[in-house]
Amino acid sequence: QVQLVESGGGLVQAGGSLRLSCAASGRTFSTYAMAWFRQAPGKEHEFVAAINWSGGNIYYADSVKGRFTISRDNAKNTVYLQMNSLKPEDTAVYYCAARDYVWRLSWAEYTYWGQGTQVTVSS
Repeated sequence: QVQLVESGGGLVQAGGSLRLSCAASGRTFSTYAMAWFRQAPGKEHEFVAAINWSGGNIYYADSVKGRFTISRDNAKNTVYLQMNSLKPEDTAVYYCAARDYVWRLSWAEYTYWGQGTQVTVSS
């Protein structure tokens, strides 16, 4: 069993930055692909970024490419999402998710999910 706990959300003005963290329990964190999703009110979960178990394969949604950076520290069982040049449309609850080795784009294909952290970007 893996537990994921997100932190780092908050209220920021447009153009600002936030760094989200997702701390994972369990000894097999290094074997998991990790991803960030977000959900705005009334919308489905939207893929944001993913990183494979080794950190050597990373993918971003077009909407965040060039602004967001995903990274991981397997020694700390933590995955990060650095968010720069934030826009009001980035406002959502952000979730991290984990699955074995290789990332996927679909929320439903992940095995573990965190509770989420709210990110609000004011205009």
